[in-house]
Amino acid sequence: MTIGPYTITALETGRFALDGGAMFGIVPWVFWSASNPPDNRQRITLAARCLLVRGNGRTILVDNGNGDKWGAKLRDIYRLDMSRFSLSTSLAAAGVTPNDITDVILTHLHFDHAGGSTILVDGKPVPAFPRAKYYVQKDHWDWSRQPTDRDRASFMKDDYLPLHEQGMLEYIDGEGELFPGIRLVVTNGHTTAQQLPLITDGVQSLLFCCDLIPTASHVPYPYIMGYDLRPLVTLDEKKRILPRAYEERWTLFLEHDPDVHGVTLKSTDKGFAVDRRLTTV
Repeated sequence: MTIGPYTITALETGRFALDGGAMFGIVPWVFWSASNPPDNRQRITLAARCLLVRGNGRTILVDNGNGDKWGAKLRDIYRLDMSRFSLSTSLAAAGVTPNDITDVILTHLHFDHAGGSTILVDGKPVPAFPRAKYYVQKDHWDWSRQPTDRDRASFMKDDYLPLHEQGMLEYIDGEGELFPGIRLVVTNGHTTAQQLPLITDGVQSLLFCCDLIPTASHVPYPYIMGYDLRPLVTLDEKKRILPRAYEERWTLFLEHDPDVHGVTLKSTDKGFAVDRRLTTV
């Protein structure tokens, strides 16, 4: 996909699994299990998909998946699978090396979004993209330093503290244009100050939905993750963002749907539903 000066490529970084009930909150099993079949431990398959955005002299990565710093126990719990896809192989297939990355937009610092920010060298976590500047919301950074007992397990400090220690993190204060044609939309339902990049040229637009709408199944308003810190805030955010996405015909990029890269919307008497399903951008 090309939007304005940018060429946009979806990158697969691997698959993992999370509890299906947690992924769908109050929505009963009977409604989500047919389209998201769980395994014998009630986990559903998820992608860890990111975006490569090239143009205007920049090579930008939006999120970077789970990374590869995992021990055997956690690999089993989260069913990490990089046998088909990994960040390094997907970058190589796109003709990009880690040194080519100029900027990394981190939507937030949960392990499945920021885990690839660092790699292990001689057992020590170091920045995976040594020439890049990494961007995160200041309020989210502050939250990551003192998370609650409820979301503490989502933050793994080796993913981002080395970036801070080397002065590679840039802290963004609220919404606004980060680069020409790339604007940050801030939401607070899933976690404090999650930033969603909106890439637009005034005609075509793509919103990186992150954990506001992780899969195509999460488009309807009530489908909100149990992982969200503030589910009613998520509901309000979906009611603010989805009407605009429908009216302006945005493509909604899905980070975690194992089969669908993006969707467009249609209006129904119950709100919004998936119209087109895109298996590539």
